[in-house]
Amino acid sequence: MKISIIGCGYVGTVTGVCFADFGHDIVFYDVDKKKLDLLARGESPIYEPSLDDLIQKNRQRLVTTSDLTAAVRDTDITFICVGTPSREDGSIDLAYVLSAATTIGRALRETPDFHPVIVKSTVFPGSTEGPIRSALEEASGKRAYVDFGLGSNPEFLREGSAVHDFCVPDRIVLGAQDARTMRVLGDLYTSFTCPKIETSIRTAEMIKYTSNAFLATKISFANEIGNLSKKLGIDAEEVFAGVGLDNRIGPAFFRTGIGFGGSCFPKDVRALIAGAGDHDEDLQILHAALRVNEGQPLKLVRLLQRHIPDLKGRRIGVLGLAFKPNTDDIRESRAIPVIRALLDAGARVVAYDPLAMESFATFFPEIEYTSSAQAVLAADAVLITTEWEEFERLDYTGVTVIDGRRIAAASRTAEIYEGVCW
Repeated sequence: MKISIIGCGYVGTVTGVCFADFGHDIVFYDVDKKKLDLLARGESPIYEPSLDDLIQKNRQRLVTTSDLTAAVRDTDITFICVGTPSREDGSIDLAYVLSAATTIGRALRETPDFHPVIVKSTVFPGSTEGPIRSALEEASGKRAYVDFGLGSNPEFLREGSAVHDFCVPDRIVLGAQDARTMRVLGDLYTSFTCPKIETSIRTAEMIKYTSNAFLATKISFANEIGNLSKKLGIDAEEVFAGVGLDNRIGPAFFRTGIGFGGSCFPKDVRALIAGAGDHDEDLQILHAALRVNEGQPLKLVRLLQRHIPDLKGRRIGVLGLAFKPNTDDIRESRAIPVIRALLDAGARVVAYDPLAMESFATFFPEIEYTSSAQAVLAADAVLITTEWEEFERLDYTGVTVIDGRRIAAASRTAEIYEGVCW
């Protein structure tokens, strides 16, 4: 099948490259010419393990274009993969999606055959059937579900393991209103053996939001129990090892620490809360999950102040700046509020991350960045905010460590060691 991918960010690039690896021909479009140039040279515009190798392997199936109309006209199906940033109230901004839909609609005017348009961007339930459909119909002069297809195929890609998540998914969610679009989606994913859910567009959109909101809530729940367990002298890891064996609950995401960050969980929970508010529903559990998450990183600093009450002028190390390992993404990183609190207390911050220092320096140019994790250990105390594997290979002898991510090597060798929930 020939597929056009509109948007070469994280979702679009991974989706297109992985579809190519399954034998499909891909046409990438993006308004950012730099991303297209990188892909044309066989390089990824984003960091994701093994993605560059996959691009090289499938270069003959990957084409880039700055002509969105041609991209749609010359392909069998189009995926919208552009960003949906948050507004101040937490709701999503559909401007990029609607702009893409309008241009796609113009292309549909010149497309005689039935052409499915599939929204992979994360949008609030009702968005595809509402404003996105309207933009497509107005620009094309055609009718959705009759003259062109419209559907939702949400992504469940974790940064750092996105290629595996795409190629070996837990499930695939296909949302469509018309049989032709559902048939094309079914054909596209025919080689996948995981469960496939065929459902309505709104339900598909809601599955995406609900999945992320539940996982975020599970993390915050684990942290509340972890906070209490620490005060009771109980190791929360043992608690959740026992709890997770209950088949009704499961062990995934029961990891205590300084909370969740990234481009999905915080954004999607806020969007679900804001969207629910538009329908006079107050999602109280999700409000609480966000409150817990916002408070967790600051516990790291308060634990540090038990050992060094006055941080003014003290040199404090921070290991990890990305929101999680195996990515350079610092969006909603838990290191951000930690470092702000340290600076507010007058500390001198020295930090290290294997991938994220360059982007982090644009927000915190005033802190010191080192070329190695070992150099950070010379600080008066060290806070661990990302669980990079290389931090397990450090010798923390003689170091005061306040750990937000349960690095076993630090717990064994540090002179003074405390975990945020253990």
